[in-house]
Amino acid sequence: MDGTPQEITTLVGREVYSNNGVFVGEVEDVRLDLSQQTVTGLALGELSQELFAGRIESGKGVMIPYRWVRAVGDVILINDVVERLEEDGEDEEVIA
Repeated sequence: MDGTPQEITTLVGREVYSNNGVFVGEVEDVRLDLSQQTVTGLALGELSQELFAGRIESGKGVMIPYRWVRAVGDVILINDVVERLEEDGEDEEVIA
């Protein structure tokens, strides 16, 4: 991206990958802090079955903190989720 502000809605529908190239899911919604006018999280659906098997019920998604995002382009790259899941991460949230 060239630093030009983008509409938040352009994030919805983008695929999310870890920085190691592992598919994580697809952005379904965005969590905002309206007072700061910033994105604080990404709600993911269409989750990777391999990555979330036994952790997330079918039909549910995950909310990842936006601070995990490393890059936004045609896809979104985040810090390595596999390592975070193995740590019983305190940042994990399940959404309906």
